[in-house]
Amino acid sequence: MDRRDPQPSDVQRLLDELCIKLGFCLPPEESLRFRESPPRYPDSFTDAVVEAERMSNTSSRDLRRQVRVIVDQHMRRWARTTGHSAGQ
Repeated sequence: MDRRDPQPSDVQRLLDELCIKLGFCLPPEESLRFRESPPRYPDSFTDAVVEAERMSNTSSRDLRRQVRVIVDQHMRRWARTTGHSAGQ
């Protein structure tokens, strides 16, 4: 799947949804770090969010799965807009 580099606003929308739906509300400095240099793939993004929340990946597999679903949905949207922005 082709991926475009997400805009900071794309990443912020993802972080906002994680905060509203799952309570993963990152501190401002962490949010800025994600917007400036977001992990490129759903698993690495999910792991980084879980780590930023000071949770271990094994402490709540169900919660991690829920984070991963939301991250994947957003990243798929970013990939779909690649063709549109390239005029395809």
